[in-house]
Amino acid sequence: MANPKFMKPLQPDAELSDVVGCAPIPRTEVIKKLWDYIKANGLQDKTNKRNINADAKLLKIFGKPQINMFELAGIISKHLK
Repeated sequence: MANPKFMKPLQPDAELSDVVGCAPIPRTEVIKKLWDYIKANGLQDKTNKRNINADAKLLKIFGKPQINMFELAGIISKHLK
């Protein structure tokens, strides 16, 4: 059974809304939409697939030019209310 905490719709802030839209959505959908965006724009590092390279939109969310995929959940928490 899914954890209800992860299914609760949360409001993305302005930076995150640029990528996932401005409607409240569950954290699981935020991660899915971010990965869709990362793959569609070829932002996964070519040599180390665990790293994500930021474009202009993701730089506002990440706060740095590259993150490890394991940092993603912690970073997006700061952009959800």
